[in-house]
Amino acid sequence: MLKTALVTGASGSIGQAICKEFNDLGYQVLGLDLPSVSKPKYCKASVLADLEIMCRDVIYRRNMFDQIRNLLDSSYLNVLVNNAAVQIVKPTENLTSEDWHTTLDVNLLAPFLLTQFFLEDLTKTAGSVINIASIHAMLTKPSFVAYATSKAAIVGLTRSLSVELSHRVRVNAIAPAAICTPMLSQSFSEQEEAFRQLSQMHPIGRIGTPEEVAKAALFLASDQANFMTGATLELDGGISHRLHDPL
Repeated sequence: MLKTALVTGASGSIGQAICKEFNDLGYQVLGLDLPSVSKPKYCKASVLADLEIMCRDVIYRRNMFDQIRNLLDSSYLNVLVNNAAVQIVKPTENLTSEDWHTTLDVNLLAPFLLTQFFLEDLTKTAGSVINIASIHAMLTKPSFVAYATSKAAIVGLTRSLSVELSHRVRVNAIAPAAICTPMLSQSFSEQEEAFRQLSQMHPIGRIGTPEEVAKAALFLASDQANFMTGATLELDGGISHRLHDPL
């Protein structure tokens, strides 16, 4: 039977890589992303919706879920990949309550609501939820307070759901370190030396690729990971194990 995967944030670099990986393996892939971005690639169909509005507006949420259900037709969802996220980078004194609401809605509440809605599907298929967390869940730096908190929370949600859903649905997370996306490259566009230093800070000697995140997601969804639930896979090139000091 054809398996189905829903990927949020499907138009971004990591989202596209995840969609391609599942599509190449024969999954029917549904992509979800903002109306303002380009249509997701490698998807049988897509839903254009704003997860922040979905969290706050019950009618909008119901309509979005109806769209997804119609695209599934008579199929049941096998894999939910909660990849969409917002990253608001501001010092503590400049963070607003709206910044917090936006961050926690998209990065934490939306993954929960999607999991909740598809729980019956995922139970019937003995399916899998994969949350894309971040190294910021464990290690962070200045001006990332809201983002790091939301990613720490998604790791906590992953653990809690794995216990709550026990043998019904497996729930795991991936915590990538620096990944080579256009957004990252643009932020270092005129700082070649800084980018080189960032790469070398990873013991493996480079930053990661979207394809590596995608392959990790595919592994977590596969039968090879049947005994894994509640886990957070650290996809960080070893940087979380390295001590940084002046010597």
